[in-house]
Amino acid sequence: FIRQTLSQIYERKKNYLEAAEILEPIPLVNGQKEYPTDFKIKIYLRIAKLYLDNGNKEKAEGFINRAIMLQSDVKNEQLKIQYKLCYANCMDYKGKYLDAAQRYIEVSNKFIISDEERYEILNDAILCTMLAGAGKHRSRLLAILFKDERCQHLPSFKFLEKMYLEKIIKKGELELFATMIKPHQQANRSDDTSVLERAIIEHNLLSVSKLYKSITFKELGALLEVDLAKVEKIASQMIFEDRMNGEIDQISNTIVFEQTNSLITFDKQIETICFQVNDVVDSIQQKYPGWIEKSVEMS
Repeated sequence: FIRQTLSQIYERKKNYLEAAEILEPIPLVNGQKEYPTDFKIKIYLRIAKLYLDNGNKEKAEGFINRAIMLQSDVKNEQLKIQYKLCYANCMDYKGKYLDAAQRYIEVSNKFIISDEERYEILNDAILCTMLAGAGKHRSRLLAILFKDERCQHLPSFKFLEKMYLEKIIKKGELELFATMIKPHQQANRSDDTSVLERAIIEHNLLSVSKLYKSITFKELGALLEVDLAKVEKIASQMIFEDRMNGEIDQISNTIVFEQTNSLITFDKQIETICFQVNDVVDSIQQKYPGWIEKSVEMS
């Protein structure tokens, strides 16, 4: 009890490292006292969260893994949610954004969390999905979040919408989106691009591949407002990793895209229009209650 109280005092002062370290010596295993499983997991998750707040991802993951070993014995639903959320946070801090987004979405569907928590978690899911590398898995998560009506009230939704509709995101929009992401998500990669910048370039390349059959790298760099060498390197890697269909003509310095099935693209456009029509109908119904019933009667 003394260690827990001291830990809370350190946490209030934002001394997260000291707050975590003061809890570690509690003899949860092989001690004279036998602690309940729920208590052990609470302590492990608390230590993990404090290490995350301190920026120590490896230490945090170690304590999450200890909680995993005991998870099957937990009956408390609230504690299960705490574990899943802590795990999602850890994946988020480690830059495993697809894993994090998937976990955030799972937690957002639990009934026993408050609406305020739910919207915060959904916003985290959107941010992680948008920061993830472009590809089929991310496209699937974009679709899930775009179709979730709860997301439409979030400030990040307009960026989610642009990504889902495969629209090119301009530099000014990127700078605005950068104000929404969290400090730990602002790290630079080894190629000197930020995680966000890389994600937007990859997204824009996929968007261009739907609009053009071929384009020179000079034109592509100007269109995306990105250095020519950088955009060529990223495009090459995406093609190599099978995350974008196309090939590079080194002689003409051109990228040639393999066109996707036009029927699939058309279906997606129809689906998007249907969602937009539904939004318009909902807005009319809110402003003019009874309008739908009268329209049905007249028809």
